[in-house]
This record gives sequence, structure tokens and C-alpha cells, in this order.
Amino acid sequence: MLEDLIWIVGGGLAMSAIALVGGLTAMLGAPRLERTRIPLVALAAGSMLGGAFFHLLPAGLETVGETWLAWTLVASGFATFFVLEQLLHRRHRKHGLQAEPFTYLILIGDGLHNFLGGLAIASAFLADYRLGITAWLAAALHEVPQEFGDFAVLTHGGWSRRRALLLNLASGLTFLVGALLAWALARGVDTGWLVPFAAGNFLYIGASDLMPEINRQARRRDDLVPVAWFFAGLALLWLPMLRHG
Repeated sequence: MLEDLIWIVGGGLAMSAIALVGGLTAMLGAPRLERTRIPLVALAAGSMLGGAFFHLLPAGLETVGETWLAWTLVASGFATFFVLEQLLHRRHRKHGLQAEPFTYLILIGDGLHNFLGGLAIASAFLADYRLGITAWLAAALHEVPQEFGDFAVLTHGGWSRRRALLLNLASGLTFLVGALLAWALARGVDTGWLVPFAAGNFLYIGASDLMPEINRQARRRDDLVPVAWFFAGLALLWLPMLRHG
């Protein structure tokens, strides 16, 4: 259990630190930032879907045992993030695009998202550290372009760069809180059910959040670069299967 805790704490701290990459937006002009962001989104989409299909789903089916229960948990993970996003959109519409309410909602949404992600990825580490590493990598690749966007929203909403970085970091630390909760529960509760739940999370984020971003870019520009980055993300998560399968 101590080795699991080391992996979980290390992964949680590293994931939280990714919140600081948003500060790089201050050094990049808007055109360069957009050129960088879309390929990163495509890479993240490929890695999230690859992590779900190639690692989390097979491991979840094996861990849970009962096929119907495993797929129910996958659907539950997908639906949980769908409901969370709908609630956030509803709050956004209610408050309009006023700076302060909107920016706090961004942080609350990210905090809850990171907390659930910490629960799910820690459960992957508890099942197999190699599964945990691949799940963490896929999630981390998703966080980088998201943090770029979040930092831009917060500073546009009137926050100083320092405040935006600090509160983004605080929001990122909820990943570690969720991960530690999963580790604590594992001593008395079977947390294997969180693996297919995490697969559902990854499927939702990859297919419903990230892929539409790539498609919007494709409608604006005749550019196949994001397609190449998407397949690079898939390959990044597919190649470990050859070594361990």
C-alpha cells in the first residue's frame, strides 16, 4: 500500500502542477497560442480515447468481472460528466458572461472535475501501477490545453495573472484530494469499480469535449495537422499494449 501511496501522491502533485502551465499564455501571442492549442487538444483527444479503449475498458471488465455491471459503470462515468457539464452550462447562462461569477464557476467546475479524476486515476494505480501511469498520461495531456484556456478566461475576467495562477493551482489540488480519498477507501472498500467509471469519464471528455473542438477548427481551416496529432495521441496509448500484451 505504501508503494501505491507514493505513486498516487506523486501523480497527484504532478497533475496539480500542470495548472501552472497556463502562465505560459502570457509569453505567447494570441495567434501562436491558437496554433499551439488545437494540436494539443487533438493530441489530448487521441490519448483520452486511447486510454479508455486500450487500457481502462479492458482492465475495468477484468476487475469488475460482471460484464453488465462493468458497462453500467462505464455509462455512469460518461453520464456523470455529462450532467456536471450541463449544470455548469446552466449556471453560465444564468449568470451571463459577467466576469467574476463566470470565473468562479470555471474554478468550481475544474475543482470537481479534478476531484473525480483523482478518484478515478488513483483507482487505476491501485489496480496496476502501469494502468495508472497510462491513465495519468492521458489525463495530463488533456489538462495542458484546458489550463491554457482556463487561464485565458480568468485573466480576461479581470483577475491578475498571479491570482489566476494561484487559484488554478488550488483547483488542481483537488485531484490530489480525490486520489488520497480513493487510496484511503481502498483499505476497506473495493475501489476496482472506479476503473470502468474512469473509462466512461475519458470517453465523455474525449468524444464530447475535445473532438468537437477539432471539428470546429476543421470547418474554419483546411488543416490536417490536428488529425495527425489525434492519431499520435492514439498511438501513444496503443504502443504500451504491444509491450505488455
